[in-house]
Order: sequence, then structure tokens, then C-alpha cells
Amino acid sequence: MPELPEVEVTRRGLAPHLSGRQVQDVILRRAGLRWPFPANLPALLRGRTILSAGRRGKYLLLNFVHGTLLIHLGMSGHLRVLPKETPAGKHDHIDIVIGSQVLRMTDPRRFGAVLWHDGADGDIAQHLLLRQLGVEPLEDQFSAELLYRQTRQRSAAIKQVLLAGDIVVGVGNIYASESLFKARINPKTPARRIGMARYVLLAAAIRETLTAAIEQGGSTLKDFIGVDGQSGYFQQNYFVYDREGQACRVCGQAIRQIRQGQRSSFYCVHCQK
Repeated sequence: MPELPEVEVTRRGLAPHLSGRQVQDVILRRAGLRWPFPANLPALLRGRTILSAGRRGKYLLLNFVHGTLLIHLGMSGHLRVLPKETPAGKHDHIDIVIGSQVLRMTDPRRFGAVLWHDGADGDIAQHLLLRQLGVEPLEDQFSAELLYRQTRQRSAAIKQVLLAGDIVVGVGNIYASESLFKARINPKTPARRIGMARYVLLAAAIRETLTAAIEQGGSTLKDFIGVDGQSGYFQQNYFVYDREGQACRVCGQAIRQIRQGQRSSFYCVHCQK
């Protein structure tokens, strides 16, 4: 599933093509994905100007004067900017026509979403899917102090707390595993047992890991590619994720894989106490 770095890479790739541009048309090739498409979406967007391309957690936000289009890539989705005459394939479900180009959403497994939030319904931050999200990990509000303060009553494992998204948003499975390794914290450790000094290390590791992933175009796993069709290459630098049985790059011990809340966790028993 695309995580925060992949979504941010997509946003940065889209912004120059979309910001300040007028929508000529919207082409829907099915009734919806995870949820139905807004039935009147073509009428809502046709002739309207995209003000900016934003992001909240793993949601892309295309901002208009009269509302916001929310896009989630789901398990296998990606967005491409293509010449308008490019033929659509089997899994190409929606086109937003902008001049001589189209913004095309491709989603083989159809777990993605395209939703409309009308400006008359209030601030987009209060949308049902966004209002419970935690702070952005690359913004100033995120800190070791926040992690420490918000986990004093959390008995769940720190890996699960990071994935929950209510304290800090967008630290998905891949980058939680990598960040915990860099901070030398075992993913099974109860969040409330981690002291302030170790949260300082973890907050720094999260920022460092996410920033590096964005700079390297994200991780290309299964279906994800960038707006320009290029693959990311952060997966070439994984320390633990998807490396079960391989030697730890630091100590040489074999990387272990366990299941936590139906998700795989990878860690080094020697380095992560």
C-alpha cells in the first residue's frame, strides 16, 4: 500500500501540472472504487480551477474554491499525468482532463477512493476521514514530547501505536519498521514503557526515514509508481523491512519477522532491545 512518502511524491509530481489549471472534463469509467464516485462529479469540476494540490496523511487533496477532491490510492492505486489521447486500460477508472493532458487514476484492486467535500460543509480538516488523524510527522507539531505525552496510558506495542495514526499520521508499516530499527526500539515494546530519551531517538528516526524515502521517490512495491511513471528506490536501502532471514546491516544477526495486528513486522533482536 502506498504510504506517506509515496503519496507526498505523488503530490509533488502533480502540483506543477495541476495548480492554477482549469478542469475541462471528468471521465468516469465505473460507478466507484471503495466507495461510489460522487454522481455529479463531472458537473462539479467542469470549468473549475484547481487552486493547489495538498496532502493530509495518505489522502491527496485537490483544492478548489468551492470544495476539495479527496483521493486515496488504496492498496494498489497510482496517478499519472498523460497526454489526453492516451488510450485507457482495464484498470484506468477516472480521468480529469486538463488542457492537453489527463490526470488518470489506475487501481487494479479498486480499494482506492475519490470523494468530494463541498466547501459549504465546512473546513476540509473536519471531514469524517481526516478529523481524527494525528499530527503530520514532518511538521513542527510532531515531537518526542508529543509521543511521550500521548503514550503514557498506551499498553499496546509501539509499532501498533504508530500505525494507529491518531498520534502521528502516515507512519505506515514499512516506515514504522525502519524507524524503530534506527531508534533501536523493539516493535513489541509497550508504548508506555518507552522513556523520553528513546522517544527523542524515535521522533528523529521517523523524520529522517520519511524524508529520505521522499527524496528517493518512495518505495516501489507491487503497483506503485510515481506520476511520471518512474519507480522509487528507497526499498534498496531497507535495514529490516522485508529482509527476514537476511543479515542485519549493523550487527550481522538474522532479521526476524513477526505478526502484529495482521501486519508483518521486521526487526533485529540484537539491535532492537
